Parts: sequence; C-alpha cells; structure tokens
Amino acid sequence: MAGTTVVVQPAPKAVPRVTFWTTGLCDCCQDMNNCCFAFWCCPCHACSTTEKFGENRCLPLVDICGPAVMAAFGVAICVPPVALSMRVAVRYKYQISGDICEDIAITCFCAWCSWCQMNREITQRQQRAMVISSQPVVPVVTTQPAAVIVSAV
Repeated sequence: MAGTTVVVQPAPKAVPRVTFWTTGLCDCCQDMNNCCFAFWCCPCHACSTTEKFGENRCLPLVDICGPAVMAAFGVAICVPPVALSMRVAVRYKYQISGDICEDIAITCFCAWCSWCQMNREITQRQQRAMVISSQPVVPVVTTQPAAVIVSAV
C-alpha cells in the first residue's frame, strides 16, 4: 500500500504598499481652516481629529491632564502619549513610511503641526476611499422562434 503525500503550498502574501504623508509637517497653508482651528483651540482640534479617525473624542484630553497628574507624582513626561499613539496609528492604517523615533520627536517638539498633518491626512484619505458600487448590467437578448414549415403530403 502506497502512502499519499499531500503538498500544501503557502499562499502568496500581498506586499503592503508603503506610502508617504500627502502633506508635509509644515504645510498648514494648504488648509487654513484646519490651521486656524488648531492654532486657536488645539485641544478642540485634537478631539475632532481623533473622532474623525474613529477613536473616542475625549481621548486627547489625556495629553493635557496626564502630564499634570504624573508631575504631581514626580514623573516627568515630555511626549504627549495620545498624540504619539494617534500618529503611529495613522501611519499604520495608511501604511505611511516612518519610524517611532521620528514620531516621538515630532509629537514632542511640534505637537500642533503633528495634529494638523494628521487631520489633513485623515481628511484626504477618507475622501479617496469613497466607494461607488453599481449593479452589473446583464444584456437581454430576445429572439423569435424559428419558422416551422409544414408540408402536406
């Protein structure tokens, strides 16, 4: 009796396409409404950006309250945790190239510009992701029945 050998070939993996930020960190002039909103009320801007991304609207308030609470216990925090995690999440979701060190530096030294860039990115990616579906059109062909000739014999 011969044994049966089953060979399973692994399915090919799709290579993720790495992209870049659609706007630069300091490209605030591309969207002046976004820029002014972030400048005059950065916490509100951060909350609306977080909600637009699909997270809890109040999450960025941790960046305001968290360092104050930690400082009361003698722990200094210079990196806003929510801004950092949001930036990493946006990069991951949209497959944007970069690394955690770059994200830490940007959120630590220019959190306002980072929130503006994330807002522009989310807005532009959501506009591109609009899907329009339609029903397939099936052609209808009508034919007449073939003529039948009856002969009398």
